[in-house]
Amino acid sequence: MTSLRGIAAAVVGTGFIGVVHVDALRRLGVDVIGVVGSTPQRAREKARVAPLPEPYESFEAMLADDRVRVVHLASPNHLHAEQAHAALRAGKHVVCEKPLANTAAETAALLEAARASGLVHATNFNQRFWPQVVEARARVRAGEIGAVRLVSGGYLQDWLVRDSDWNWRLDPARGGALRAVGDIGSHWVDLASHVTGLPVRAVMADLATFVTIRREPTGPVETFGGGGAAAGEAVDREMASEDAAGLMLRLGDSARAVCVLSQVSPGRKNLLHFEVDGSEAALAWAAERHEELWIGHRGRPNELLLRDPSLGAGGGPTAMPAGHEQAVIGEAIARSAAEGRWADVGRPA
Repeated sequence: MTSLRGIAAAVVGTGFIGVVHVDALRRLGVDVIGVVGSTPQRAREKARVAPLPEPYESFEAMLADDRVRVVHLASPNHLHAEQAHAALRAGKHVVCEKPLANTAAETAALLEAARASGLVHATNFNQRFWPQVVEARARVRAGEIGAVRLVSGGYLQDWLVRDSDWNWRLDPARGGALRAVGDIGSHWVDLASHVTGLPVRAVMADLATFVTIRREPTGPVETFGGGGAAAGEAVDREMASEDAAGLMLRLGDSARAVCVLSQVSPGRKNLLHFEVDGSEAALAWAAERHEELWIGHRGRPNELLLRDPSLGAGGGPTAMPAGHEQAVIGEAIARSAAEGRWADVGRPA
């Protein structure tokens, strides 16, 4: 692996995904010289159980550090746009967890500012980079499955099954109006479009909230940390975002997609899966068996391709395009659910 020593990074956010970013950067050879937590005290407390560098006293102190060349934003969703704009103004490259912002208009403005800056900017749709997903996309592009007809699958988790389960994403002011769709559905829709090479043209959505009242802890709770109201004092909170969703999508000129999303499916820790059915063959992949790519045929035995660089057609990830803007699709999904009809995916207002 090529070393990236000499590139200094700072990570904003010391929760579950912030720690993942620190670890991933270090594995790549990037020097992570500091983190920004919700407070320096909480960041230092987290450092007792996770290998984090010394925290900055504030986000502004991190921006003032000339050693930092790239900022990774792993903070709550509602902070992304403001922090990304500030990092760009400070002349720093930005890698931001999705969503870039809580509305498509804000996302479009941020994208325009990032392009004008001349700095490197990226949104972390990391599921694209599984080797067998890269392989699937390469085979579709090479015409090996014929014309794409149908994409099916979903993304299921169980970490919000109980009314005592809590996370900041449950608060629309911090996580956005769409929860299951925004948090995990965005990954599935991105994969459907990315693997097939087809843009999402229109959507039909059915959103469901099964746990209508949750018990919000009075203290902080870690994502996937197993905590919640059962661990301490809590207050009742009415829920406004969805636990699960069923989506139908129109891809390109004629293809269709159907997916099920849920954060309340017991036993499903991280089941992201898809199948792409073409006119000649089919491809299927699941994150829980990520080393395998199933290849389906009509007139001969099916195949199971295990990850092997010497056999794959996918090549490196550098050829991957930017993909479709998830914020615009998300707003179309919200319109569809509210109005009970198909909603065209357009451009941000």
